Amino acid sequence: MLNMRFPEGRARAVTLSYDDGVEQDRQLMQILDNSGLRCTFNLNTGCFPPEGHTWPQGQIHRRMPESSVKALYQGGVHEVAVHTLTHPDLTQLPPVAMVKEIYEDRLNLEKLFGCIVRGAAYPYGAYSDATVEALRSCGIVYCRTVEATRNFFMPQDWLRLKATCHHGDPALEDLCDRFLREDKPVGPRLFYMWGHAYEFEANDNWQVIERFAGRMGGHEEIWYATNIAIHDYAHAWGELQVNAAGTAAYNPTAQTLWAQADQNRVIRLPAGEVTALK
Repeated sequence: MLNMRFPEGRARAVTLSYDDGVEQDRQLMQILDNSGLRCTFNLNTGCFPPEGHTWPQGQIHRRMPESSVKALYQGGVHEVAVHTLTHPDLTQLPPVAMVKEIYEDRLNLEKLFGCIVRGAAYPYGAYSDATVEALRSCGIVYCRTVEATRNFFMPQDWLRLKATCHHGDPALEDLCDRFLREDKPVGPRLFYMWGHAYEFEANDNWQVIERFAGRMGGHEEIWYATNIAIHDYAHAWGELQVNAAGTAAYNPTAQTLWAQADQNRVIRLPAGEVTALK
């Protein structure tokens, strides 16, 4: 029996997801970069303030103008994703308006960053079967909710994607302990955390993300990846073909895959090749 492993045979992965494109993302990104963590930033391109806009004193939720957004998130280390054009509750909109909010935000992001955008996060975490269909029709392959699993299993429903926890979850420290403590997990383990960077300023608790990055970053045995990288790897793994005898596997994708064949043996499965398993 083959168990999925992440690139280079790793059993664990960590990813983050932060919303709204606020000024505090600058400090958040610096913390993440210093620890090697990777994040998906979900942006509302219809909510950018005018260039040169000055926020009133005491304003916590401070969105960045387009020029600052482009300067901060470009480079491809982190991912940009759809958060809808104007941040409405999608479940309250008719289907045409849902599609407009999703599709125009995707168009704007792709024009701004010169990349293909296929991920999203639900504003307010609100979703329904209709929103899922609207996302699918717009070419979105995953969309994050605000629901917490408090576990590390791989997602099964990517358009109703649940995270492990929010960074404000009182169980965060325990979850980190559990994630790092498991010696040899049988299946792949994913720690997925989400939030808004302005919350660290509002609650005067930047130490939460600093401590998280210090504990979870810098481990050679952990894959640090964006949401879309993890989605695409899991999707490619789902295409793997194994013969009836369980002695060979064909990887029909363009991505090298990794598997654990038994307790102590990790196998590399090159793209487009058949690999002997025994």
